[in-house]
Amino acid sequence: MKRWLSLAPIVVLAALGIFLMTQMDRMAGDPAAGPTYKPDALVGQPIPETTVLPILAGGKASDDLLDLKTAGVGKPMIVNLFASWCAPCRLEHPHLMTLKEQGIAVVGVAYKDDPVATDAFLEELGDPYRLVLVDREGRAGLDLGVSGVPESFAVDAYGTIVAKSSGPILTDADLKKLTDALNAPAR
Repeated sequence: MKRWLSLAPIVVLAALGIFLMTQMDRMAGDPAAGPTYKPDALVGQPIPETTVLPILAGGKASDDLLDLKTAGVGKPMIVNLFASWCAPCRLEHPHLMTLKEQGIAVVGVAYKDDPVATDAFLEELGDPYRLVLVDREGRAGLDLGVSGVPESFAVDAYGTIVAKSSGPILTDADLKKLTDALNAPAR
């Protein structure tokens, strides 16, 4: 009996190893492994019709509501999910200010953040957004399939997601990927 018990940890480790290998196959896109995790799954798809969200105004969520689909009003935009508590959001902020200087509309979604803290964050660093939607419960984040903040989506004038940046925009190349996608001819 003791001999079988001494083999138990080996059996458990082997089962864990098999499980992890199948999960890695799924993430790598092995069709035999079942559903695939695709971080850019929404690229090429219309921006989801999210639940309407309040617009940030004066440090609070206003009574004016808007969804992401109508936020662009028929013009290309970058949708950026951010939060005041997010350290990488601070790092990417200068690049968002560059987008504003270039005349590119950036719609912010304050993800799981307190509107007062969001307003203070924008007062401190500058406001690169054409408007900010308040997503205290993370509903828009769920609709967009975000894994965390910051994440950005380039959305063309037709409301189609043409590129995605998972994580902070830290380099000019990251910025160029999004802006080039906005400027690419429609397919």
